[in-house]
Amino acid sequence: MKRAAISAALILFSAFNLFAFGGRQKSAEKIPPVDQIQLQAPLPIPQPTRAERIIKSLAQAYPDRIEKIEFRNDDWALFMNNKWYYFANGRILPEEMLIQIENYRPNQFYNYPADLPPWKELTPEEITRYNSWTANRSQNPPRRSSFFLDDLWQASNRVETEKRLVRITFLGKSTKVHHAIHDKLAKVESLIFTIAKNDPAVQTWINGLGNLEGYGWRNIAETQSRSFHSYGLAVDLLPRNMGNKQTYWLWTSQYRNDWYNVSYNERYHPPESVIKAFEVYGFIWGGKWPMFDTMHFEYRPEVILLNGLPLERY
Repeated sequence: MKRAAISAALILFSAFNLFAFGGRQKSAEKIPPVDQIQLQAPLPIPQPTRAERIIKSLAQAYPDRIEKIEFRNDDWALFMNNKWYYFANGRILPEEMLIQIENYRPNQFYNYPADLPPWKELTPEEITRYNSWTANRSQNPPRRSSFFLDDLWQASNRVETEKRLVRITFLGKSTKVHHAIHDKLAKVESLIFTIAKNDPAVQTWINGLGNLEGYGWRNIAETQSRSFHSYGLAVDLLPRNMGNKQTYWLWTSQYRNDWYNVSYNERYHPPESVIKAFEVYGFIWGGKWPMFDTMHFEYRPEVILLNGLPLERY
């Protein structure tokens, strides 16, 4: 009986195999030796485009103003005040102005180094480029779109802008700035005073300040573009005595054609710790620009973020 039961079971199992596998026995797969396996290289991770990085930096810098960002109509864009602004090759234009893209130069979202690069002699090619910049600037003043900044800061004209201003005292000097950066400058000032307690050079610099300029309704010199001073988003800090040093490339160019060859030692520089105090709260220093402006600080947290520098948000 037991043999009959086993035989019946075997017959049933064989029938199941015929039904399930079409009568074919599945052979065991042979695994090749490891040295014969061709390992597939991982696919490279796509790197974000500069347009994506800039739009994301803007959204991170102004989260209370920019509602959302996305890739749409083959370009990166941000949504603010019920309006889409497109990257537009750096011009940051509202949708209805895209047809006029050629009328504007790209806005400046530049590489901003953590530290002042070491001084080096310029090559002949660099000298030619600097001379070309100077000539082109005066003959064809650059015009950058202000639509995004006007909307961001709610300051599209002089009357509207001046409604946004507050008077402040900064390092013992008085001026007007946009109310949105009042608290940022207060924190910069507090940090500078803290540093000065243990750094006599910083205290001496504070004592030697002669002029503080904030808001002023004007374009950037020799351009058709609004200055950050005209938004109340920039301050110039000048000492009472410049000590025959240079502070602004355009002033220097009035009597020296090779203004770009003015070395760091010949330029007026605030103490490095003062520059860092501004930067950590979102201000960039004009002394790091090729067209140097060493008295100038302007609020550009998106540039700080774009370059991966530390930014204190609170």
